[in-house]
Amino acid sequence: MNVTANSVYDRQKPIGNGESGVTPGGNSGSFRDVLSKNHARRGKPPVHFADMTPEERVETTKQLGMPKFRVQQLANHYFGHFSNDVSSFTDFPADKRDEAQREFFPNLITEVTSQVADEGTTIKTLWELFDGTHIESVLMRYPNRATLCISSQVGCGMGCPFCATGQLGLTRNLSTAEILEQVRVAAKAMAEGRVAGGPGRLSNVVFMGEGEPMGNYKSVLAAVRQISAMPPNGFGISARNITVSTVGVVPGIKKLTNEGIPLRLALSLHAPNDTLRDELVPMNRRFNSAAVLDAAHEYYLASHRRVSIEYALMRGINDQAEHAHQLARRLNHYGDDWVHVNPIPLNPIEGSKWTASKPEDERQFLEILHQSGITATLRDTRGSDIDGACGQLAAKNINA
Repeated sequence: MNVTANSVYDRQKPIGNGESGVTPGGNSGSFRDVLSKNHARRGKPPVHFADMTPEERVETTKQLGMPKFRVQQLANHYFGHFSNDVSSFTDFPADKRDEAQREFFPNLITEVTSQVADEGTTIKTLWELFDGTHIESVLMRYPNRATLCISSQVGCGMGCPFCATGQLGLTRNLSTAEILEQVRVAAKAMAEGRVAGGPGRLSNVVFMGEGEPMGNYKSVLAAVRQISAMPPNGFGISARNITVSTVGVVPGIKKLTNEGIPLRLALSLHAPNDTLRDELVPMNRRFNSAAVLDAAHEYYLASHRRVSIEYALMRGINDQAEHAHQLARRLNHYGDDWVHVNPIPLNPIEGSKWTASKPEDERQFLEILHQSGITATLRDTRGSDIDGACGQLAAKNINA
């Protein structure tokens, strides 16, 4: 039975707390959300400048006995110069710097380890958060761009069996500022020439690190708006260079469609039919592939941005000619050039039975898509030797 996106959405209403964006049915049975073994209700991170509304920033400066134009100075430093060290702000009153540091820029992320690959052009950083949890981000420099892959949650509750992050379970959502701090630090590293190739500019941000972005919708969208706003209101990275990935949380895709932000939607599909996708992407049992593809196509129609289809090629599982033909039929069903497929050689994770496709199967898969009129590019697996590639982020401390 072909179930449409609308019928699935109507049948399964979003939960009422607005926290996750995931529909009910997630606490027992086959739809039980995957939680980490140490999952618990945690305190919220300290409120940061990037978490505040403009009005809240002004009110805080007033409480500190400062005029509201000081907010603009702080914003210029944070978004324009990538600095959160108020002690270095020479245009700021010396006797107010400690207070401003405490009230506006509490330390949210601390570097634990940093690993380098690809001759210094790929850097994976392990961060410790205020509550002792850990996340990772990966900065990748290419000849014509610099892309940062960021996390939106601590761990992930989607439970995809071939993904290291999915095996962690979900611990908690990140705050808006915890997300933005990953961006600020990377932008500063690029500007200061601390990435191979000399000084440059962070140009692209992809929400493809730890977590399901649609499961932390409110914080992710607030971060997107500040990443894309021009300084002093944001980092000035074009929304067209921001990608938000999802395994197919239909209500989240529908909400994003209505935002009117021209970012790129990436759909982690990984299978051309429901039988196989139920095994590879457990969320498919809640929103099947027809519902997910319908919602993704609606996003394309509203945004005029081609949707990226992420497809991890697994040996003998989803990489055969029959799978490529079936995928092409599913995508061509919509009758227009609306997707760009990114087949990705599966990146190995420790203890997994899933392995990468044979090179000849990868080539055949790509050829079939091309012959079917589907735009497709075999994705680069940057950082795989430091467990920094897609599906490998597991927040491991190499010194532990």
